[in-house]
Amino acid sequence: MTSIIIKGLLIGIFVSIPVGPIAVLCIQRTLNRGKYHGLVTGLGATASDLVYGILAAFGLSYIIGLIEKNQFIIEIIGAVIILFFGVYLFKSNPVKQLTATNLKKESYFQDFITAFALTITNPLIIFLFIALFARFSFIEPSTSIWQIIVGFIFILIGAATWWTILTTTVNFFRSVVNVRGLYVINKATGIILTLIAIGGLILSIYRKTHGMDLPIF
Repeated sequence: MTSIIIKGLLIGIFVSIPVGPIAVLCIQRTLNRGKYHGLVTGLGATASDLVYGILAAFGLSYIIGLIEKNQFIIEIIGAVIILFFGVYLFKSNPVKQLTATNLKKESYFQDFITAFALTITNPLIIFLFIALFARFSFIEPSTSIWQIIVGFIFILIGAATWWTILTTTVNFFRSVVNVRGLYVINKATGIILTLIAIGGLILSIYRKTHGMDLPIF
C-alpha cells in the first residue's frame, strides 16, 4: 500500500507540473483574484485529469478509440477555447476586475468549471497517464481495486500539493504587484494563451493534413 501511495503522489505531481495554459491561467488568477481562485483553477484541471486517468487505468478501449478517432476535432475545440481565454484576458481591465471583486464575491465554481472545460479538451493527457502508469508500474496483475482507488486518491493529493505550492509561491509576490503590474500580467497572459492556441491550431491542422504525429497543445 505504501508503494501505491508514493506512486500516486508522484503521478499526481508529474501530470500537473508541465507549464501550459492552465498553469498560466492559474498564475494570472492568483495574482488578480487571490490564492484560492488560483488553487481552485488548478483543482478544476486536476478533476479533468482524473477522468482521463481513470479511462487509462481501466483500459476503456472504446472511449480511448473514440478520443483517438475524434482527436482532431477535440484539439480544434480546445485551441478555440484557449484562444477565447487569451483574447478575453488581453482585453480585460484589472482595475474593473478589482472593483468587481470588492463589490461581488467571485465564483470559485466558475473558476473550477472553466479550468475543467479547458483541460478536458486536451485528450493527449490520457496518453501521458498511460506513460506514467507504465513508468511507475502503477497497476500490476496483483494490484487490487482498493489499492487502485487509494492510488487515485493520492494522485489527487499529489496534484493538489503541486497547485498549492504554485499558488502559494505566486501569492507571496502578489502584495508587491500593483495595478499597473496586473495590467501587464493580463496582457502577457492573454498573449501567451493566444500564441498557444494559434500554435495548437497550426500543429493540429498540419498533423491532420500530413498524417504526422506531432505534439499538440
